[in-house]
Amino acid sequence: MTDLPTPKPGILDIAPYVGGKSSIAGVAEPMKLSSNENMLGAGEKARAAYEAAVRNIHIYPDGRATKLRTAAAEHHGLEPERLIFGNGSDEVFALLNQTYLTAGDNIVCGQYGFLAYRISAKACEAEVKLAPEPGYKAEVDALLEQVDERTKIVYVSNPSNPTGSYNSAEEIRRLHAALPAHIILVIDEAYAEYVTEPDWESAFGLARDADNIVVTRTFSKIHGLGGLRIGFGYAPLKVAEAIDRIRLPFNVSVPGLEAATAALSDEAHQKASRDLVSTWKPRLTQAIRGFGFDVLSSAGNFVLVIFKDVEEATAASDYLNLKGIIVRPVGGYGLPQALRITIGTEDQNRAVIDALSEFAAQ
Repeated sequence: MTDLPTPKPGILDIAPYVGGKSSIAGVAEPMKLSSNENMLGAGEKARAAYEAAVRNIHIYPDGRATKLRTAAAEHHGLEPERLIFGNGSDEVFALLNQTYLTAGDNIVCGQYGFLAYRISAKACEAEVKLAPEPGYKAEVDALLEQVDERTKIVYVSNPSNPTGSYNSAEEIRRLHAALPAHIILVIDEAYAEYVTEPDWESAFGLARDADNIVVTRTFSKIHGLGGLRIGFGYAPLKVAEAIDRIRLPFNVSVPGLEAATAALSDEAHQKASRDLVSTWKPRLTQAIRGFGFDVLSSAGNFVLVIFKDVEEATAASDYLNLKGIIVRPVGGYGLPQALRITIGTEDQNRAVIDALSEFAAQ
């Protein structure tokens, strides 16, 4: 009997990523508040560009994403040749790991950092070192304590999913200054457009003159294009050029490129999306705290509710499901006693408040 094909070491130890649930048995149109999507959807400009792109879907996309590259660089004040486009920012993380990690190397990230960093690192036979977050926030000193001679990349979610915490500009500068020059600092700014905290700032400026910082953004959140999978990284030119050697040549679709380019110019949609979150996040937080549950302060478009134990969190999720509302259990992040709730439309947010009020009164 011949041996069967065997995955390389570590692959079968990886827990597959599980996205937010999207359906409830017996409910035709549930309120899906489990994936931090933009509940206003995509803007009119992005939708129109997507529809117009249909006439060209028989043609391979521009592998350099030239149109989007130019628009994103102008929008954010960046050098276009330093941008890396991917099938969501998830792919940018995977490309970084694939380019820089070898067996026995490691990445460092916060205890509750985004799971995508870890999955692709383990696929490269690298170790994942988690820095404790006792206050549900990545701490500079804790991250630095995990760094050793085999560390190649340090990941920071800023703001962080699922906790909603953030690191100030001063903290990011201090972290970067303390890292050896050969270690890449990746700052994931997926929720950047929602941040209103005065001591936060984008790391684009810090990255401009650094040889070892990569800043990532996504079109899945503020722009409402999660289904099109578009993200990018702003990297040192040598890093961008190295990644281009392994990046699949047509990794972003024609409709995705067109919709993302249009989305950047839709300031009205971006403002409406920010206004919805800035209006309802404090209301939702205050209401849920009033029911006796702990809600972490959040810089993103979601809140994390901490219950007294796993049983209560599970019961709350089940009760919300009964009301046609889907939220996100985050046991996969080591937070089985918590639920993450995306800020929705006014009707959706009121439904969440009513349901949790009823649950608390049981």
